[in-house]
Order: sequence, then C-alpha cells, then structure tokens
Amino acid sequence: MKTQMKTSVLRIAMIAVLSLGLFAFTTSKEDVVSTTEVKTTPTFHKSVTVNGVNIFYREAGDTSKPTILLLHGYPTSSHMFRNLITDLSVRYHVLAPDYPGFGSSDQPMIKEFDYTFDNMANIVEGFLKELKVEKYSIYLMDYGAPIGFRIAAKYPERVESLIIQNGNAYEEGLKDFWIPIKKYWNDYTVENGKPLEGFHALDGLKWQYTHGVQDASKISPDNWNIDLQHLTRAENNEIQLAMFYDYRTNVPLYPEWQQYFRDHQPPTLIVWGKNDYIFPADGAHPYKKDLKNLEFHLLDTGHFALEEKGDEIANYILNFLKKNNIK
Repeated sequence: MKTQMKTSVLRIAMIAVLSLGLFAFTTSKEDVVSTTEVKTTPTFHKSVTVNGVNIFYREAGDTSKPTILLLHGYPTSSHMFRNLITDLSVRYHVLAPDYPGFGSSDQPMIKEFDYTFDNMANIVEGFLKELKVEKYSIYLMDYGAPIGFRIAAKYPERVESLIIQNGNAYEEGLKDFWIPIKKYWNDYTVENGKPLEGFHALDGLKWQYTHGVQDASKISPDNWNIDLQHLTRAENNEIQLAMFYDYRTNVPLYPEWQQYFRDHQPPTLIVWGKNDYIFPADGAHPYKKDLKNLEFHLLDTGHFALEEKGDEIANYILNFLKKNNIK
C-alpha cells in the first residue's frame, strides 16, 4: 500500500514538473503582458461652480501630467468622450466638461443666462481657472471648435497643441447642411426656426450619429438616448435654437482665428470624419494653408468619428503628443 502511494505521488510530481517545463517552453516574454506597462485610470465624475452655474465634468489621469481639455459638440455632452478619456489618461490628465444646458450641468433659464458662444467660452475659461489649469492641449469638435478657438486666440501662450475633429474655422466648411441655418440667421423667425428642431428630435439625433459611418450597428443607441435626457428638459429646445442662431457670430471670427494659427503655429492634429455632412472635409483642408506643424488624417466615418474610429484617433493623439514632446 505504501509502495503504491509513493508511486502515485511520484507520478503526480513528474506530471507537474513536465507541465511547468512545457509552459516555460511555449510561453515567451512577448506573450506575458506586464500590468506595469499600461495602467488604466478611473474616470471621476465631478462638478464645480463656475459663474454661479454648476458644471459637471469628467476627469481622469495624473494631474501632474500635461492636461488635455476635451470640448464636446452639439447636441451631446462629455459622454461622447467616455472611451477616449480612458485611452488618453494612461499618459495624460484629461478634463471634459458639459456646457450649461448640456449633459449633467445645470440649465439656467434663458432669461438668466446668455446661451451664446461667447458665454460658453467664458464658462470654459472659468472652469479652467477654478481647477487651476494653466497649460493644456484642446480637443475641438463641432461646438467645441468656436468655444475652444475663442480661448486659444485669447490665451495662445497657454495652448500646447490643438486636436481638431470635425470643427470649423473656415467658410469653406459651411456647405449644404447650413442652408436652413443661414436662413434662420438672416430672418430670425419662429417659422424659420421650426425646421431646425428636427436636428435634436430622435430621428435627427440618430442621423447625426449614423450618417456616413461604415457600420451603423457599431453605433450604440445609448448615445442619442442619453442626449435626449437634456434635450427634452423644459426650455431646452429654445436653448438649442438660441445656440443655432448665435452660431452666426462665429463666422466673422474666422479671420481672427486663422491669424492666430499663422502667428502662433500651435502643433495641430486633424482627425476628421470625411463623410460628415454637417462639417464636410471641405472645412478640414484649409487648415493646411495656415498651420506648418500639422498632422492631417481623414477617416472613413461620419460626424461623431469617435464612435467608430475611437481607437484609431486615440493612437493618433498619443503618438502626435509624444512626437511634439508634450509628455
């Protein structure tokens, strides 16, 4: 009996040794991912009071690292950056605020708050001041472009780089989509505003997220369902129309922003959904005229390029910032 037990124990030990040897033989260094190589960081959901308004924001990454400020577009919120924040925070400090009337930020009544691009820029400027952020790169998308360009042109010494994704600074970018909006600018009436309400109704939201994409099944309906939470608040329709109307104030500033590009030459990365009907690629190419340190990518997707090309865009950003010694 003792002999049989010894034999069994020996057999088990030999199998264990052989298994370990086989594992060591078949597993190379490259097959083992070290947890110290890539450290993902949690995203924190916070709020801060700016000019009397409660501003919600997402934050991730080491605050001692360079800051990337993510400025969202219409009709969404910082939710559009939920995945990019994680991707960038492995190397950078990332901030993404919601504008008043968008996402989880407060929505002051129209009679108490100016829903204009000038005022939105003031809010973002105040947000950075409250958080004591003095240097930053800016990701500018859609509404984020005129908001971010106002800040960049005002404080060029604070801007380390620009990342432009379907955000306009040239009249060449205002094509067919803008015809009914320009009509509203020229004749500010209820009748001309009514057709624009469709853009922030359910079908209009779906269209903005899915038009021009390669595979609509990759686009989560969470996007428009979350957007609807702020778009269906009382008075929010009027807020969105006010922002449509005020967009006209951006166009006269285009020459000033272009001069900022020429004078200060911020390192700039363009990652642009080329199938975007709202901001077509016609608006991307003119940046080449004014910016010398420019990396330019047109991506085969639509307006919300992060939804389909998020990993690709994150890699472009990380490599671009590293190349420009922003680290």
